[in-house]
Amino acid sequence: MTANILDGKRVSKHVLDEIKGSVEAYKKSTGKVPGLAVVLVGDNPASQFYVASKKRACESLGIASFEYTFPESISEEALIDCINALNTDENVHGILVQLPLPKHINADQILELIHPEKDVDGFHPMNVGRLLLGLDTYRSCTPYGVCKLLDFYHIDTTGKHVVIIGRSNIVGKPLAAMLVQPGYDATVTLCHSKSNDMKTLVKTADIIVAAVGKPHMVTKDMVKAGAVVIDVGINRVNNGSNEKGYTIVGDVDYENVSESASAITPVPGGVGVMTIAMLMSNTLQSFERTLKKIVA
Repeated sequence: MTANILDGKRVSKHVLDEIKGSVEAYKKSTGKVPGLAVVLVGDNPASQFYVASKKRACESLGIASFEYTFPESISEEALIDCINALNTDENVHGILVQLPLPKHINADQILELIHPEKDVDGFHPMNVGRLLLGLDTYRSCTPYGVCKLLDFYHIDTTGKHVVIIGRSNIVGKPLAAMLVQPGYDATVTLCHSKSNDMKTLVKTADIIVAAVGKPHMVTKDMVKAGAVVIDVGINRVNNGSNEKGYTIVGDVDYENVSESASAITPVPGGVGVMTIAMLMSNTLQSFERTLKKIVA
C-alpha cells in the first residue's frame, strides 16, 4: 500500500487564495482591510521565524500587519498596557502573543487579557469553552488546520476511532473537542504520557494524530493497515550530512509508516503550513464580524 500524501501546501494555498480574494473585495467595497497585531517578547530565534512568517502571510494577502517587539526584560505591566491598547484599536481585528513568554510574565494572564473577539489564536478560556460546547468561535489554528486537511481530502470521520497522541492546550485538547462535534462525529481517544499500553490504543485507530514533539515516536508497528496518519510534530534532529547541520522530522516514522497508512501528512509541508493559513482565516472572520456590527 502506498499512502496518499495529504499536501498541506496545496490546501493552504487554496485557503489563502480565497482569503486574498475576500480581502481585495472588502477593500474595494469598504476601504477597510483586516488587521493582525503580533506581539513578540525576547529574541528567541524560533519565535522570530514564526513572527516573520506571519508578517509575510499578511503582506501577501493584503492584511494589515502590526508588529510589537519588546526586549525580554519588559515588565508584565508594560506588556499588559500594550494588550489593553490593542484591544481598543479599531484597526486591529486579531491579536497574537507569540509564545513562549519570559518566566517573569504570567502567560495565562496575558492570554486572558486579549479580548475574546480578537483572540484569533483561539486560546482565550471563553473561546475554548465555546468550542467545547459546539458554539461558533475561533478555533485554535493548528487543530483547525488538521480539520481543514481532513475536509479538503474528504476523509470521513463519522464513527471513526481517532487517537490523538498529546493532550496540549494548543493541539490535543481543542482537536478532540472539534472532532466530537456534529459534522465530524468521531469517537476520540486522547493519549498522553500516563496512558497505559499506548501502542495498543494507537493500533486500534482509524485516524492517528501525533502531537507530542518526539521524533519518529509513531512507528509502523503502531499503525494498522489503512489508517490515516496526521503528523503535527516538528522536530529538529542533528544531521551532519546536511549543510544546516540538522533535519526537520515529525513525530511519525514517515518512510516506514507510509508503507501501510492509507494517507499521511509530510513534515515539513503538512500541518505546519496550515497553522498560518488558519490564523489568517480567523483574522478575516474577526474583521467580518466587525463589519456586521457596523452595519447593524
